[in-house]
Amino acid sequence: MQSLIYLAFAVIGFVIPYGISLAIGNEVVQNVVLFIYIIQWVAFVPAYILQTEKFYDLTGSLTYSSVFAYCIYLTTTGDINWGSITISILVILWAVRLGSFLFLRIAKDGKDKRFTTIKPDIAQFFMAWTIQGTWVALCSLCAITAIASETGIIINPIFYTGLLMFIGGLAIEIIADRQKTIFRAVPENRDKFITSGLWSRSRHPNYFGEITLWTGVAVMSFSSLSGLEFLTLISPIWTYLLLVKISGVRMLEGIGKKKWGEDPDYIAYMKNTPTVMIKFW
Repeated sequence: MQSLIYLAFAVIGFVIPYGISLAIGNEVVQNVVLFIYIIQWVAFVPAYILQTEKFYDLTGSLTYSSVFAYCIYLTTTGDINWGSITISILVILWAVRLGSFLFLRIAKDGKDKRFTTIKPDIAQFFMAWTIQGTWVALCSLCAITAIASETGIIINPIFYTGLLMFIGGLAIEIIADRQKTIFRAVPENRDKFITSGLWSRSRHPNYFGEITLWTGVAVMSFSSLSGLEFLTLISPIWTYLLLVKISGVRMLEGIGKKKWGEDPDYIAYMKNTPTVMIKFW
């Protein structure tokens, strides 16, 4: 019964973005969404056979890079659209940075604790790979749709607002990841939780950066969308739900409570520090 539930979630994860692409009626977008899922399902096979999650995040990064490399190809086959090229390059840079960071981290740690109980269950592991496809598809939809539109990405004040949001979000994510890496590198901190730097202002500042940069992508794409294409602006909402309610925060804080749940300092930190939003006051 539980396996059927996992498979149902996998089906829903596929149907939502592909259904949006069908509603839009753009064949390029439909094909890209299918391509995204095919990559995840192909990668799932050796991952399950070998019982490894080591190339899970790397596959997600390579999928983003492949999709937006294709977008650059589309843009340069006719009149060059610098807005489309800009947004594609930004996403590729983000994907390469995040993918390499996560891959090196898991290579060093030897495993990803999120997958400890997931890997042995074929239905649950398949769902995890499918949801990664949903992550890539829903985050990318607005940009892909805008790039594949007749106008391509329109450069205007709204575009520049989104560009600043993307750059700011990426900077926050990089700084937060760097601060945590330095903290973990100190042997005395092995069994401690980080409360310094941006982590004193937010329990998950890296996720705040992630949500902000994808909101920036949606804003940069906004002016090129029309009609049902506005459905693709689900991107930042999906990013928030995925990081806060589905994976990310929920899993990490569950592990944290088991480890430090009785620690008064941890209890105070959890009580006084915002979950994702960065406290600037």
